[in-house]
Amino acid sequence: MQQRPFINAKLVIPVLALSLMNAPIRAQQETNFKLNVDVDLTELYVTVTDDQDRPMGNLGKEDFRIFEDRTEQKVSIFKREDVPVSLGLVIDNSRSIEPRKRRLDAAALSFVQRGNPDDETFIVHFDDRAKLTHDFTDNIPDLERALARVTPFGQTAIYDALFLAAERMAKAKHTKKVILLITDGIDNISHHTVEEAVEAAKRSGAAIYTVGLLSATEGLKAEQTLLRIAETSGGRAFFPENVEQARVSMERVARTLREQYLLGYFSSSPRNGAWRSIRLEIKPPLTSPMPIRLIASYRRGYYGPK
Repeated sequence: MQQRPFINAKLVIPVLALSLMNAPIRAQQETNFKLNVDVDLTELYVTVTDDQDRPMGNLGKEDFRIFEDRTEQKVSIFKREDVPVSLGLVIDNSRSIEPRKRRLDAAALSFVQRGNPDDETFIVHFDDRAKLTHDFTDNIPDLERALARVTPFGQTAIYDALFLAAERMAKAKHTKKVILLITDGIDNISHHTVEEAVEAAKRSGAAIYTVGLLSATEGLKAEQTLLRIAETSGGRAFFPENVEQARVSMERVARTLREQYLLGYFSSSPRNGAWRSIRLEIKPPLTSPMPIRLIASYRRGYYGPK
C-alpha cells in the first residue's frame, strides 16, 4: 500500500500566512509601477543668450520657470551638459547651388564633426524632389561620400524635404533632435505647403536651424519663411552673405547644441493627444553688473500622448 506523504500542519499555516501578507505588497508594487509609467516626462532643450547674442552659461535651476498651457510646472531635471543628437542634414541640391556645392558640403561635414561622438546623422537632398541620400549613421566617411556623389539639378523643393526629414525623425534613437536646413532660395516646386512642413516638424520634436544664402531677388518672403520654420520649432535662422559666413554660422550652431540647458518636468496636462503650449520665463543672475535682457530659444509646444 502506498503511503501518503507526511505534511506538517504547523509549517503550512505560517507559510500560508506569509504568502497572504506579501500579496498586498506585490499589489502595491504593481500599482506603483503603473502610476510611474503614466507620468509624462517632458524634456526641453534651451539656448539662452543676452541682448548682444552672447551665450549665458551661468544660470541655475532657480532662474527658470516653465508654464505649460498657462500652468506652472515644477522643474525636476536641470542639466547643462553635452548630450548626443539625432541630426538631419537637409541640403539644397538645386541648379543654383552648383558653384558653392563643394564648399557648402565641406562646411556641413565640419558641422557634423564638431558634434558629440555619439551623434547620428542622416542626409536629405532636395532639387525637383526630396530624397533620402543617406540614413542615420555615425560614420563620417560614409556621410562625406554621400554628399560628394550628388549632382545639382532642377528647382527647389524645400517643404517636401523638411516633411521627409521630419518623418525620418521617427526613427531617431536620441531624444534631442535637430534639423539643419541649408538653402540658397525659396521653394518653387514642393507638393507640400509650408504649413504642412511646419506641422510635421512640430510633431517630430526636432529643432530646425536654417542657413539661408539668399540672393536679393529672393526677397523678404524667403527670409520670413525660413524665420518662421526656425522659430516655430525652437531653432534659429541665419542669413549669411557668402559661404564663409555660412560656415561660421554652422560652427556656431554646433557649439550651441553642445552647451544647451536641459530642463525636465512631469507634465500636469491631460493625456488627450492635444497640443501643449510651452512658455519659459528666465531671470538674469543676481551677479550681473547691470540689467540685461535674456533671449531664449526653445520649442514652443508639443503634442502630448493619448
